[in-house]
Amino acid sequence: MLVPPPLSLYVHLPWCVRKCPYCDFNSHEQRGALPFTGYVQALVADLEHDLPLAWGRTVHSVFFGGGTPSLFPADAIDDFLQQASARLRFAPGCEVTLETNPGTAEHDRFEGYLAAGVNRLSFGIQSFDDACLQRLGRIHDSREAEAAVKLAQDAGFDNINLDLMYALPGQDLDGAARDLERAFALRPAHVSHYQLTLEPNTLFAARPPDALPDEDLAWDMQEHCQAMLAAEGFEHYEVSAYARPGRQCAHNLNYWRFGDYLGIGAGAHGKISLGATQTVRRRWKLKHPTAWMSAAGTAAALGGDEDVDTSRLPFEYMLNALRLHEGFALDDFEARTGLPRSAIAAELEAAVSRGWLDVHDGHVRPTALGRRLGNDVVSLFLH
Repeated sequence: MLVPPPLSLYVHLPWCVRKCPYCDFNSHEQRGALPFTGYVQALVADLEHDLPLAWGRTVHSVFFGGGTPSLFPADAIDDFLQQASARLRFAPGCEVTLETNPGTAEHDRFEGYLAAGVNRLSFGIQSFDDACLQRLGRIHDSREAEAAVKLAQDAGFDNINLDLMYALPGQDLDGAARDLERAFALRPAHVSHYQLTLEPNTLFAARPPDALPDEDLAWDMQEHCQAMLAAEGFEHYEVSAYARPGRQCAHNLNYWRFGDYLGIGAGAHGKISLGATQTVRRRWKLKHPTAWMSAAGTAAALGGDEDVDTSRLPFEYMLNALRLHEGFALDDFEARTGLPRSAIAAELEAAVSRGWLDVHDGHVRPTALGRRLGNDVVSLFLH
């Protein structure tokens, strides 16, 4: 029996001051004044079009992603949240995250975001080394990064994530460690720490940067930095996510636990469990902001809308759940997919025999080897 899981709301704000050469997200370089009012109106229309998928359900988290969402002024964020909360029931204490960049041209006053209802910030720092930042095409420097985080804390934010990358062009082990030391000095609640990868359809994929660390050095960086994070009191709870006690990202946890989410805005993706038809539906929107805005609120704004084939559900579930160190309960697999646990029995047995997964008392957890070979483990469930 397919049981609707917790529901989140993802809001895509697609513009950046400048497109970074490593970025494969749906982001578009700002050219002139941005249509803040028109875009918020389109978001509300898009939300209303999707509401029949989630009538009567409570929203447990909201995430403004991008792009650079903090290019939007606080009053635009406030306008949207007020209109969204008039159409959806927001849970008490609902986590509301806004991605922000450190440059002064890329965010409004943090007091305004806090007053609007944002209670969690995620800063795209990437590095505290100015030379690395230049090679990454970032438009802020380390001084601006530290100043922005402190301004947010002074405004009253205490739930802050810092995004950091390692294995950067020209970076050595000491440089990766220094980035974490400077992050620790800012006392964030959460750190996202992940390796730079050359994604398809990016400038770096077409023209790779010089002096990229080799695989051995990248692995040394990962192990050393994981030890530093552990010593500083951060729990490593997902592939690249580390949190102080009680500060895991609720929105991302809902993704990884195969929860539901409405996705609104240009290029946004959503996933909804439909108990009446016992199906999981994925819906996504047109990528280009102009095309999406002109069609928002109608079926013409959809880039796609389809039910996930039952045969693919185990793979989609594992693609998310096995990112978590906690793994998943077999009861949850059955509730979130509508499939019996026997549907994955053979694959689980194969993974256990290879030392990739541990199954005990109805709970499945990746082993240390399984976490390192995550793609191989998940591929067992792809048919």
